[in-house]
Amino acid sequence: HKESVIAFLDSIDEEASFIGAVNTIVNNSSKLKGYNTDGRGFMRSLEENNVASENKKILVVGAGGASRAISYYLSERAEAFYLFDIDTKKAGKLVSDLSKIRPNVHQLSVLENPYDFGLIINATPLGLRKEDPLPFDVNDLTSDHTVCDLIYKKTALLEQAGKKGCRTIDGSGMLLWQGGLAFELWTNIFPPVDTMKKALLAGVK
Repeated sequence: HKESVIAFLDSIDEEASFIGAVNTIVNNSSKLKGYNTDGRGFMRSLEENNVASENKKILVVGAGGASRAISYYLSERAEAFYLFDIDTKKAGKLVSDLSKIRPNVHQLSVLENPYDFGLIINATPLGLRKEDPLPFDVNDLTSDHTVCDLIYKKTALLEQAGKKGCRTIDGSGMLLWQGGLAFELWTNIFPPVDTMKKALLAGVK
């Protein structure tokens, strides 16, 4: 529905256009405009955790819709931005699309050791189930690395990375802020983030 609704809107913002999906619709004088707040939600989550994305080598694992949303912003700030997906066609398409607007985007054909990257994000579903393998090896990671997982709870990846001294961030902050930013678009009022956070954390336990 996030994709098919676009045909019924009067306009969409730049981010939604790149992602090809909207998650928020604003009615302004009977004109419907679509937005996608996922990418900005992720960036706000990083800011909230005092994690800088500027001038870093960044790796995103996964090339689905959530990856498109966060990659749109991360590739703008990164010193160098890398993407990996086992579906090389899907990864190639996203890298190709990003390369039209960003100069520093690269596709990894093989994911061996993520040690070279300061910020590493899992944007795959791996970790939703207990029996899932880790999306990448964390053995060589250290306290110099930040590992994010877009899944809303603490995953095995974050647990293992944390044991190596990495900073870890789950996807609940992104979920919180994409909703908060949608609230702001609808109401022109800054969202009640603390209240929303309490409800969110209670809901994902």
